[in-house]
Amino acid sequence: MRHAVSSLFAASLAALVLAAPAQADDATFNLTLKDHRFDPQSIEVPAGKKVKLLIKNLDSAAEEFDSDDLHREKVIPAGHEGVVIIGPLKAGTYKFQGEYNPKTASGTIVVK
Repeated sequence: MRHAVSSLFAASLAALVLAAPAQADDATFNLTLKDHRFDPQSIEVPAGKKVKLLIKNLDSAAEEFDSDDLHREKVIPAGHEGVVIIGPLKAGTYKFQGEYNPKTASGTIVVK
């Protein structure tokens, strides 16, 4: 009996460990900044869950990810990447922009 419980526990633990990377990958959304524009300009994320935005700045100048709607700011140096954690959020549309180039670097996060 004790061996069966140990085996069941080990199998359950292994399943959790193997499932964890897939869940982490599902919660990451990529944004690229190039020519002072975000790509994609709109990202759809799930409601009620924390998600990670991985922002890669391919420009030769720093940019600041800025969102009054999300209450987030993050300076991303030229040629580097930064992470912004958002959520959990209610369904809706949330705007963001590049603080240094707001006319061209802008986008939305659509939460469904």
